[in-house]
Amino acid sequence: MEDSPVSAETPVVKFVAPLIAAVVVAVGGVGYAVHEHHTAQQLATQNQQEAADLASTRNQLNALTAKVSELATRAQEQAAAAQLSATAPAPANSATAQASTRVAGKPRASRVPDRRLTKMQAQLDAQGKAIDQTRGDLASAKTELTGSIAKTHDELVVLEKRGERNYFEFDLDKSKQFAHEGPLGVSLRKANVKHQYADLELMVEDRDLSQKHVNLNQPVMFYQSDTEQPIQVVVNAITKDHIHGYVSAPKYRKSELASMSDAATSGATAQPNPDGIVGDTQTAPRKKLTVPQE
Repeated sequence: MEDSPVSAETPVVKFVAPLIAAVVVAVGGVGYAVHEHHTAQQLATQNQQEAADLASTRNQLNALTAKVSELATRAQEQAAAAQLSATAPAPANSATAQASTRVAGKPRASRVPDRRLTKMQAQLDAQGKAIDQTRGDLASAKTELTGSIAKTHDELVVLEKRGERNYFEFDLDKSKQFAHEGPLGVSLRKANVKHQYADLELMVEDRDLSQKHVNLNQPVMFYQSDTEQPIQVVVNAITKDHIHGYVSAPKYRKSELASMSDAATSGATAQPNPDGIVGDTQTAPRKKLTVPQE
């Protein structure tokens, strides 16, 4: 009679334990899915910010170009006006004006310089300097925007010789499989030959990212968790179901730069040992000891 309650509770325990385990597994799966969704949203927001910065830089370039054109047009108009005023015939409608140009029957040796022409010439010189400075700023901005982008294989070789970044050239056919190119995987999903754009799938740190409408020679930039400079994906040629381009990545990560900096600092502060050898990279030669004779 005393064993009957225990036997009645045993089926309940067997039923509740799997139910609790299933609830725990479901909650864990939901939490992981929410985390992955949040991470994907952060990466998408970062890509949108990079695109906005690139568009802002292009707008600044267009504004600088318009300013240079306006200054050049204004300088040409003022130069033409100065030339017309300099070549205009002097008024000769009175005898007094004609008499003032002669002294004892001889013409004057030179005319008094026109102050207006001098002032206008100074203004033209100042505007010319402003135009040259604006053109220099425009060239510098263009170099900063496109100087790290290679449009051909020869330009890619030149960039690679600088030794600042690693470059991985690729030729990809349309496929759902990822090709490992440098620090990431690249998959071509669509190649539009008419409008010259491609749809890509990128595998970055075990995350799948979609890049739609990647135009020709338009860099796709994003950052990894341990890099200060962005990774770039550039498409140089688009044909039917095929693209050619390259992946550009920083040569060193933050952790590698920090370790190299620490190594350089420790090497610079090393003190010479009594044997004249600096640091601990070399071992001082052992001195031979004299064996005592019995």
